[in-house]
Amino acid sequence: MKYFNYLSTEKINRIFFKAPVPITIDSPVQELRYGLGGTLYMPPTTIDFHSIIVNKKISGLGSMVICLEDAIKDHEVELAEQALIAGLSELKKAMMSGLIDKAQLPFIFIRVRNASHLEKLTDRLCEFEDVFLGFVFPKFDQNNSEEFIQAFLKFKNKTVSPKYFMPILESEEIIYVERRTEALLKIKSDLDFVKDHVLNVRIGATDFCSNFGIRRSKDFTIYQIHTVRDCITEILNVFSRSSSEYVVSGSVWEYFDVNMRFLKPQLRATPFTERFGKLGELRRKKMLSANFDALIKELIEDKENGIVGKTVIHPSHLTIVNAIHVVTHEEYSDALSIMGEAQSGGVIRSEYSNKMNEIKPHINWARKLLMKAEIYGVLNKGFDYLSLLPQEEVESSEK
Repeated sequence: MKYFNYLSTEKINRIFFKAPVPITIDSPVQELRYGLGGTLYMPPTTIDFHSIIVNKKISGLGSMVICLEDAIKDHEVELAEQALIAGLSELKKAMMSGLIDKAQLPFIFIRVRNASHLEKLTDRLCEFEDVFLGFVFPKFDQNNSEEFIQAFLKFKNKTVSPKYFMPILESEEIIYVERRTEALLKIKSDLDFVKDHVLNVRIGATDFCSNFGIRRSKDFTIYQIHTVRDCITEILNVFSRSSSEYVVSGSVWEYFDVNMRFLKPQLRATPFTERFGKLGELRRKKMLSANFDALIKELIEDKENGIVGKTVIHPSHLTIVNAIHVVTHEEYSDALSIMGEAQSGGVIRSEYSNKMNEIKPHINWARKLLMKAEIYGVLNKGFDYLSLLPQEEVESSEK
């Protein structure tokens, strides 16, 4: 799997100072942790995920979750299980017949309902271990963490290929302030025993909001919902410490094709018109009609808080999420400079002559940024995320 493979070789060479490198389900765990990008959720009952993957129907699809939990009605669980097995079977047949190579697969995860559900599915899923990468565990908290981990280890012991899981923190045990610290510390302690198998710690902001009977509107980021913002802060405080770091992934953005707007748009016109001319403003209006400006703002806030990756429920969000993860030339220059002086310490002036790079305080930032640079690439000077729109969307609008 390689990010931005929908762009032509000519565009890749023009846009990127350092092009993304391919990663596969056999890549080192640290690369996988940073390489999930936008993770698309889909139910197996209404979407033929096998066809989507084989026929490459979705631009920018790097990772996906086949959901057997909240996306499925309670009376449809057995039907969803059958659809999951059928889809994995067809995908394996496509691999064996050469329709798709293993290295081209997106990272596929299965979201089970609880630990016993995974145990029920274990024997049926082992047959397809070379097709999917792991599991997503919903409503993961201090009361069920050990059960989930034990169910995962039982599955892993029956397989050969590497397998991982991602817990979702979204229950009332975590959002309610009087229980939060104890819950987070217990969860982290349990995860530390199997850390090599944990890719991301994911944040379930929708469930957090439901505990207060609120729903974020289309004009606001999750950081403006104060009860959830405070919880995210504590999750990051516990799991993002450099001494024992986990990659924390961002919460879902729920809106698409909104059209009606009341608040002021948050995307400046100049970047669009300068890069794409008159048709750039049409592209900007299209993004504003879908409220992508609020999504972009939330992604930037995610990035500033050290969050990597994001849950996605609509294919149109993937390109934007992945583009925001690309490293700018200025960031890359700073990171290389810092790592180059790692042994000596001190302070040096940036190549762009607009900041001072303090070696020791910024070394962990530089290390993580260079990991992202390998996976998502580095932009050339003068290019931004707008250059990474799918080719068919900008072909006619480039200068």
